[in-house]
Amino acid sequence: MRGQKTENRQRLIEVTATDLPLHCPMPDMLLWNAHPRVFMPIEETGESLCPYCGTKYVLKGGAVAAAH
Repeated sequence: MRGQKTENRQRLIEVTATDLPLHCPMPDMLLWNAHPRVFMPIEETGESLCPYCGTKYVLKGGAVAAAH
């Protein structure tokens, strides 16, 4: 996803570990100031829903095991 500008009208966005920590809106979004930045936990479940705009984020490869 990095390197390309995307409209944040898209409602399902696949992200990778390089996009973590996940926040919405993401820096690559054209309308980056559409709502306040909110950080969302995605590592444990592999998906997260933005409480402001409803965009669903899915972590490519699924949930990440917590390092101990």
